[in-house]
Amino acid sequence: MDKVVIVGASAAGLTAAETLRREGFTAEITLVGDELHLPYDRPPLSKQVLSGTWEPAKVSLRKDADYADAGIGLRLGATAVRLDTDARVVELADGYRVGYDGLIIATGVRPRMLPDGHQLKGVHVLRTLDQSTAFRAELLAAARLVVIGAGFLGCEAAASARQLGLTVTVVDPLAQPMIRQFGAEIGGHIAQLHRRKGVDVRTGVGVAKMLGTDQVTGVELDDGTVLDADVVLVAIGAVPATDWLADSGVTVDNGVVCDAECQAAPGVYAAGDVASWPHQKFGERMRVEHRMNATEQGMAAARNLLGAATPFTPIPYFWTDQYETKVAAFGHLTPDAEVTVAQGDPADDKFIAHYHRDGALTGVLGWNMPRELRKQRQLLA
Repeated sequence: MDKVVIVGASAAGLTAAETLRREGFTAEITLVGDELHLPYDRPPLSKQVLSGTWEPAKVSLRKDADYADAGIGLRLGATAVRLDTDARVVELADGYRVGYDGLIIATGVRPRMLPDGHQLKGVHVLRTLDQSTAFRAELLAAARLVVIGAGFLGCEAAASARQLGLTVTVVDPLAQPMIRQFGAEIGGHIAQLHRRKGVDVRTGVGVAKMLGTDQVTGVELDDGTVLDADVVLVAIGAVPATDWLADSGVTVDNGVVCDAECQAAPGVYAAGDVASWPHQKFGERMRVEHRMNATEQGMAAARNLLGAATPFTPIPYFWTDQYETKVAAFGHLTPDAEVTVAQGDPADDKFIAHYHRDGALTGVLGWNMPRELRKQRQLLA
């Protein structure tokens, strides 16, 4: 190969580029990103950046000079709009066509939107650095925040806003916060944590509409309740950024459909939030929206593009920091798993939980027990 193009100036894309260099690939690498920022870390956007404990520049993954030193070409502010796998060309929004011999897709996801209300001032989504800084600026001038969606992003943003002194309400139609990620039992502990901090957590109720003519003034729930709001965050999940792959020959179904080696088509691989692949250990197709997976899959995609032909079988690792509480997990935590406390006590805010499915251990979770959790990983290896 003479030219590798990586679409997505993300953690997965950057890791793939650096892995290519470490594995001895000396030819041309071009990293294409639709933002004007150099690749940066996203988890701090809802925590350290939003709360103000980090300056926004701190999220950058590498310094400007590092890209030149590694010989990684950058095309920033450039959105991919079409892929021609026959001609092996990526077409950008400005009409520029980037040819490739090998391609890695790392375009991630985009926020899911409500049917209406996003035209109002004060209504935000949170995915990019610019969105995080704009959201923080409005929080600093506001008193009341409503968060729609109680997943990772919604709960972390709620914690950050509460620490800034805002009155915060979290709304979710499911029975508990973070139920899709951790199940109902741990979700109940998340709800208790937020309520202890003064957050109004309303589960089992959906949103009917947002109120206001130009500026958002409130949120009406489907039970008729009206919540006053100066600012609203819509955090109802994300969808893979795959629109540009229509008619490309790359199969898309809840992400870029890959084989076990992250290959989506001849010479085309995918990594990170956008990639769906069959995990041979867990026996099912997965698409993982977690930071560590972006790094690990970026490495795997790059090595397999170079011919390693190794199935990608990670033990997923993910975490969330809310207030002074750190919750982290290894493995595949499905909502239908049986959860048991294996160590510690939830009443003490320190415990280890095991997740079993069909009699097999599939995941371990630590609540304020990071050292003990690392020891538990070997049970899944």
